[in-house]
Amino acid sequence: MEFFRIKKDIPFMRHALKFNVISFVTFLIAVFFLATKGLHLSVEFTGGTLIEIRYQQAADLEKIRGALGAAGFSDFQVQNFGSSQDVLIRLPLKDAQESARQGDQVMAALDAGAPGAAKQRVEYVGPQVGKELAENGAMALLVVVIGIMIYLAFRFEWRFSVSAIIANLHDVIIILGFFAAFQWEFSLSVLAAVLAVLGYSVNESVVVFDRVRETFKKSRGLTTPQVLDHAITSTISRTIITHASTQVMVLSMLIFGGETLHYFAMALTIGILFGIYSSVLVASPLVMWLGVSREQFIKPKKTVEGANADGAVV
Repeated sequence: MEFFRIKKDIPFMRHALKFNVISFVTFLIAVFFLATKGLHLSVEFTGGTLIEIRYQQAADLEKIRGALGAAGFSDFQVQNFGSSQDVLIRLPLKDAQESARQGDQVMAALDAGAPGAAKQRVEYVGPQVGKELAENGAMALLVVVIGIMIYLAFRFEWRFSVSAIIANLHDVIIILGFFAAFQWEFSLSVLAAVLAVLGYSVNESVVVFDRVRETFKKSRGLTTPQVLDHAITSTISRTIITHASTQVMVLSMLIFGGETLHYFAMALTIGILFGIYSSVLVASPLVMWLGVSREQFIKPKKTVEGANADGAVV
């Protein structure tokens, strides 16, 4: 499906060096914030107290947050859990002996500011559990990256695989850099958004790379930069439609999804915006710098030798 078609190829590769410099500077800024500020990890990674409560009617989450804030609690999370009546409250890490007392303090605060809550359970999440979740999350990210590399190496060749991974990791580091710079909370849902961005970005790279391979096979007189320009230009309508429709959905979650989905949608928003840039204007120049050419896609013809072959070529 196309809303429009550009007849003349846009010379993206003429500015390839500028795009790579911009990407490198942005990457360094993100790394700087990660190294100096670090991520503000949520209770899932650091440990803490989980308190599940239930109301007879739909819970007013803003009222609950206000009651907890007025009682002196900080860095807490409040979200619905299963239904509009069930609420899950996460509190930062304290000693295990204080977990039960925290539960009583929370209930006292809710009785004063958001009455009607019934305590269902109080659970303490130790730092060891949070450490295991962080390690498992990092392992999941590593497995996804390795899987993408293997897939692209088999489908195309190593130059495309390396270029796509560098471009996709560029997106991941920039997302993490934003969360480090503004000290937004990094939770399991944000990690899920990062993994989703990896898959989303590689899909766009595959579309462009497919067109690059197709153009190399069909067009003999084009140089490598011209082939890349043609591949990007011929898929740009599809890129705009796909990313715009996805971005509308993600923005609706960001604006109307409430606090529970806020950082999840924020990570997706950043990832999609930078994913458009990296998939087209980072991966493609990298492929060019790595020396992709038409000869890598054209199999040499074989000459059959023999008395009856008569020099036939197959």
